[in-house]
Amino acid sequence: MIHRPRRLRKNPIVREMVAETRLSKDMFIYPYFVVPGQGIVKPIDSMPGIHHFSIDTLIKDVEEGLKLGLNKIMLFGVGEEKSENAHNAYNPNSLVTNAIKELRKSFGTDLYIVTDVCVCSYTPHGHCGVLKNNEVLNDETIDIIVKMALNHAQAGADMLAPSDMMDGRIGAIRNVLEINGFHNTAIMAHATKFASAYYGPFRDAADCAPNSGDRKAYQMDFRNPNEARTEALLDEAEGADVLMVKPALAYLDIISDLKQNSNLPIACYNVSGEYAMVKAAAERGWIDEQKVVMETMYAFARAGASIITTYHLKDMLKNNWI
Repeated sequence: MIHRPRRLRKNPIVREMVAETRLSKDMFIYPYFVVPGQGIVKPIDSMPGIHHFSIDTLIKDVEEGLKLGLNKIMLFGVGEEKSENAHNAYNPNSLVTNAIKELRKSFGTDLYIVTDVCVCSYTPHGHCGVLKNNEVLNDETIDIIVKMALNHAQAGADMLAPSDMMDGRIGAIRNVLEINGFHNTAIMAHATKFASAYYGPFRDAADCAPNSGDRKAYQMDFRNPNEARTEALLDEAEGADVLMVKPALAYLDIISDLKQNSNLPIACYNVSGEYAMVKAAAERGWIDEQKVVMETMYAFARAGASIITTYHLKDMLKNNWI
């Protein structure tokens, strides 16, 4: 017998009918960087097409996004006063807190708001926690993270995305949410956030590059898939609702492994360096941007991600790539 699998690749109609992996705009989250001031829409040089927004311009941009079907966002605060105890991270009048409140006033439940929960943009040293003798202190950092998470929940965030990688922070956040009646506030744990070189443009955008050392003592070692699974399953046991892999492109094996070993939804973050490389190559005419972006998105979904955070989303929606 002659086997001819090509029969099911004959034309676009049959290829669409038998496609094993499908994408929907409902799978995607779009990140925003919020800064102090009024009327600010400032391009981020290392991330073409991405901007810093003040709260007023953020509202306008989100409104335009909603018209395209972009109804899930992740907020990062940038440019507030930094301190050793990162007090502005949990200030009731912080940028992110006020942005959540204004977005909720403007869009109600039509917009799903996810917030980054980490203090790297709020410390003078740029590390993700309290620093003492060049060591990031785990439990002291969790105390701050918990205050920040509760602050965001009280402001109206739908989902919290702690990215600090402190041990035990998911359980601590879940506990404080339950105690304070935020039973329906979800947690998307950065369960396996790797110490990666792909974060470079983000650290420029969020003004959070460490001014000494690196983050390898608390972020994941990219050589260790078994440790990554352990980290993720601990977060699941502590009360996470979603497990995130970050970065995404170099960690498809981790996405796939978690999909097979957890019943929770698996998310991935298509990070700034991954985005910037595609943009730089496309600007030079070296690649077809649409084809590369969509091939990448399908790779994430094929590996097992059902939630994808990406800076490409506006382009995908505006240009009807999805």
